[in-house]
Amino acid sequence: MRQKLTLITLGVKDLAAASQFYRDGLGWQPSKASQNQIVFFDAGGVGLALYPRDLLAEDATVPSAGSGFTGITLAHNTKNQEEVDQVLARAVQAGATLVKPAQMVFWGGYSGYFADPDGYLWEVAWNPFIEFDENDALIFP
Repeated sequence: MRQKLTLITLGVKDLAAASQFYRDGLGWQPSKASQNQIVFFDAGGVGLALYPRDLLAEDATVPSAGSGFTGITLAHNTKNQEEVDQVLARAVQAGATLVKPAQMVFWGGYSGYFADPDGYLWEVAWNPFIEFDENDALIFP
């Protein structure tokens, strides 16, 4: 298996509302590949898809009901500390819930968390130990 993540699909309660949050709230542009029941976003070489939660659970043959922390977070890394605050503010203004205000963290960076309208956790972080290439892809040390 190649060491490559290609698509993250979020099971959402209300596809129209979730799409509006990412499109209008965060300013992400849906892909032309989006269809009636699925919305795709190009997330810089990795796709983010929004799909009805019950249909995603049915496709995976698992129960759609669940509670608690799922053990996964999504992350948006910024190029500076100020951008962390800007991204968190925009997300909250668009309807996200601020889970953890931005602060200096034990590993030497600056980060905070928001939950999107479906409760998916996003970490917004500035990491002084990583860089970006000319295409804004992370360069890991």
